[in-house]
Amino acid sequence: MNFPFPSPSSIFRVGLISDTHGFIDPAVPTLFQGVDLILHAGDIGPRKIRTALEQIAPLIAVLGNNDFDADLRETETLKIGPWKVLVQHIVDPTNPLPDLARKLERAEPQLVVFGHTHRAYDATHNQVRFINPGYSGRKRFEELRSIALLECSPQALNLSVHPLPNPPKP
Repeated sequence: MNFPFPSPSSIFRVGLISDTHGFIDPAVPTLFQGVDLILHAGDIGPRKIRTALEQIAPLIAVLGNNDFDADLRETETLKIGPWKVLVQHIVDPTNPLPDLARKLERAEPQLVVFGHTHRAYDATHNQVRFINPGYSGRKRFEELRSIALLECSPQALNLSVHPLPNPPKP
């Protein structure tokens, strides 16, 4: 998949979300308003979550360890302007398992978006930037909930992580 910039001075805005576990926080549509694309890094939940996100912007989603949707793949690769991106749910940025190491070698991404840990993360390892937008499902225990916005320009990737408020109990 290829998402070219409309012009050399364009900003392409991407909403990053993971671990919804069947719940879209009411703040997400407002926070993602105006994004050009949403990347969901797995553990989505039922199909209605994908449908809700697709109402906001085009969606690329991957299979999480709690997902059972045959339409989703374990890994997606795409290009946003000049940036090669790999999306996968379970990733250890400091010690990739052999299967992921092969995917990284083959795809040569500058950015990896992942989930699973339920913690926001942004670090560069071996010249690849790894971003986890954090956990965005229902409030559990003392987990901090967040999503992220990524502004892509031809020169830079600028990330902002946005904490989510505590939603009302179901």
